Amino acid sequence: MERVCFLLKVRQDRITEYRERHDAVWPEMLQALTECGWGNYSLFLRDDGLLVGYLETEDFAAARAAMAATEVNARWQADMAPFFENEAPETMGADFVTRPRPDEAMKPLTEVFHLA
Repeated sequence: MERVCFLLKVRQDRITEYRERHDAVWPEMLQALTECGWGNYSLFLRDDGLLVGYLETEDFAAARAAMAATEVNARWQADMAPFFENEAPETMGADFVTRPRPDEAMKPLTEVFHLA
């Protein structure tokens, strides 16, 4: 089982609405996450917008790919994209205008310790 942790940054002016959206995640999105292997999935939000995500899955690459192939995920990601701070990737230059979807911006942190 892989344990995956990632960080994103929610825009400060959207934090309240971000919390509200996650009080009412679409049932079809919840079903897709479960069917695609996203288990024990949690999001933690700090007051300054730092978002910490954690999930457990058999294969994170496969779970991400399965979600990326769903129609509901495409709708959810498009709906949630304006909530996140996204800087242009350094390799793209300052004029880069295409923002990654929030799920594409998830870069897993390296686990350095685990007490089972």
